[in-house]
Amino acid sequence: MAIEADKRLSPNGTPTSETQFFDLLSRSGSLDPYALPDDLYILAAMNQADASVEPLDVAFLRRWEPYVLDPSSEVLRIQFGINGSNAVSGDLPEMPTNAKQIFEASVRAWEKVNRQISLGRGPEFQIGHGVLMSGTSDSMTKDAALQVSANNWAKVRAHVQEVFFGDLRGIAATLNAIDGPAFHPLRLVETSFADDIRYELTGPSHIGPDKVYNALRAIGQ
Repeated sequence: MAIEADKRLSPNGTPTSETQFFDLLSRSGSLDPYALPDDLYILAAMNQADASVEPLDVAFLRRWEPYVLDPSSEVLRIQFGINGSNAVSGDLPEMPTNAKQIFEASVRAWEKVNRQISLGRGPEFQIGHGVLMSGTSDSMTKDAALQVSANNWAKVRAHVQEVFFGDLRGIAATLNAIDGPAFHPLRLVETSFADDIRYELTGPSHIGPDKVYNALRAIGQ
């Protein structure tokens, strides 16, 4: 209750009839009455999809002004220098000729993965745009863009596998590996074990720079 605006000290530092005091342990070991000042701002962040924490009490939550930070394609395209670029509009080529095409393929694949995650598990499990920004700039060579995209997409794949843990079809659907194009390096195949139907996600456990562009194009379709 003490964090509420009308339960604090007045702007000049004096208490009001509504000020909420609480005991604060001093360095000397005594409990001294304390109230929060008017000009103190408290910022906090939370991840609703984090299964390792308990939900916050609703009475506590309503004392905050919420702001939802959604994944943003615009932030990524600005980071990669492809925002509004005619060079990456329309269909992407089978083979990239520059870094911008690789980054555009990465953004489209990331958008598709987040749509699938939202459908399969809920929007709160989406992957933030920061996962694709590590080590990138708008002036990279094609080879450098392939390497950094391979590194960052390893983290995307790990997130998908965690979100759909125990659901191989869910992983494959999110990565478009069920009915994806023939050039996709990943493929869900049906097999059997002890006369029961099983599924296996075939392809490399880590998609390297030589295959990442094809994977991104396939996932983004």
